[in-house]
Amino acid sequence: MKYKIRVHLTGVPLITTNVLRKEMNYMAKLAEWLSDISFDTLKGNPAGSVVEEVVFDSRKAAPKTVFVCMKGANVDSHKYIPDVISKGCIAIVVEENLSEAGIDETALNKDITIVKVENSREALAKLSAARFGHPSEELTVIAITGTKGKTTTAHMIHQILESAGKKAGCIGTTGVEYCGKHIPTKNTTPESYDLQHYFRDMVDEGCSYVVMEASSQAFKLHRVDAITFDFGIFTNIEPDHIGPNEHEDFEEYKFFKSCIFKQSKTGIVNLDADYATEFIENAPCKIYTYSLEKPADFTADGIKPINDHEFVGVEFQVQGHTDLSVRLDMPGKYNVSNAMAAISCLSLAGIEKKSILHALSRVKVDGRTEVAFKNKDMSVLVDYAHNEMAMENLLVTLREYAPKRLVVLFGCGGNRAKDRRYGMGKAAAKYADLSILTADNSRFEETEDIINDIKSTLVPAGGKYVEIPDRREAIEYAMTHAEPGDMIAVIGKGHEDYQEVKGVRTHFLDREVIAETAVKFNL
Repeated sequence: MKYKIRVHLTGVPLITTNVLRKEMNYMAKLAEWLSDISFDTLKGNPAGSVVEEVVFDSRKAAPKTVFVCMKGANVDSHKYIPDVISKGCIAIVVEENLSEAGIDETALNKDITIVKVENSREALAKLSAARFGHPSEELTVIAITGTKGKTTTAHMIHQILESAGKKAGCIGTTGVEYCGKHIPTKNTTPESYDLQHYFRDMVDEGCSYVVMEASSQAFKLHRVDAITFDFGIFTNIEPDHIGPNEHEDFEEYKFFKSCIFKQSKTGIVNLDADYATEFIENAPCKIYTYSLEKPADFTADGIKPINDHEFVGVEFQVQGHTDLSVRLDMPGKYNVSNAMAAISCLSLAGIEKKSILHALSRVKVDGRTEVAFKNKDMSVLVDYAHNEMAMENLLVTLREYAPKRLVVLFGCGGNRAKDRRYGMGKAAAKYADLSILTADNSRFEETEDIINDIKSTLVPAGGKYVEIPDRREAIEYAMTHAEPGDMIAVIGKGHEDYQEVKGVRTHFLDREVIAETAVKFNL
């Protein structure tokens, strides 16, 4: 039986096994978990407080837990201090003095320990890493940041690693995947505690690699603190995620994207991306580059679109640090760029060429330029493109396959920035032969109002359109009215398996509806 030993401040080792870890919590002195954090003790004795769990949701507070107070966009959890104490919480991490939080210190349990830190989100990340035994140190961690391409690149890397016989986890927009498990997630990059929990379970399941999407919000909110990336990949950057509860402006957005290299042993940069030179010059780690257009460490050349039978993809050559002839089962130059990120990273990691080529020749990423249906008359693709930039890239890419007509079916999310609607309307008018306007996740807005916003830019630009608010009916219309040689892009929702209307989510998955339509109408 293998044991993992961590020596605590008391000098008494705590011994756990993989079996025991699943049955009991990881007990420690609070001071040990705080060893990487600067703090002031407001009350109690961290060295004498025995804790076994970290919580940041007051509903999960219990005896032998340390509760981390955080100030969120809508809720400041400092107000829950009396509640968590009543539940037996033994220690609390705060960002402000108790008096500022409206707490009467004299009324508190004398055995409670309270420590003050400068940033409780940073503290949560470090506490969580300690609570789970710093599992990322037992993994090769590959992180990807960028406005576009994170999800596709992550899945390419994950599928190549599995093709090479490596046990690997994948964390990102489509959830957490490892060892046959699939766990849905709310955020592209989960909260720091959840990340460390996933890492620990991956290690215990035998994983040696994890590839993860690292969003700008993850850096801003310290979700990826206490993690060293073996490889950090930057795909590209464009203005996005700027607004309330996201980033104040583009400069802030760019700064947090660049933070990936402060935590990376090796950096990989798309030399074709805007600001690539700035990112390279400011990176403190060794940087390698890839490009479709410029001399780089890894260069793609001879890019050729392929459309035959059930295959809609591209062929290209890789030169530089490795030489490969690649057949990629995804269309478009931007997917070549995503593949180049994966090839660069895994070539540097020592993964053999045949595993890279095998995986890329059959790679599938749910809802990312995914061929959902193809016959002699039409090709139907599903994609997550939900802003002007992504939509334009997709439609320009599909034009390279010379369809008779390029039809795009889309809507826009309700209660979100209206600029996306105007931008997507313009892009549709410019690049599509026909737009089918329908519902996305209308949330608490009326679908007709959203469609009218899209039409306000589509119609003046001369775009042809059909308006069918029901998304299922819209997909059926698109496929039953297709002309030989048409290419239909069903966009905006991608991998999402629901539609949200008036606060209610109902099951809806574009590729399922496409398959059902093909059967229903014998296409």
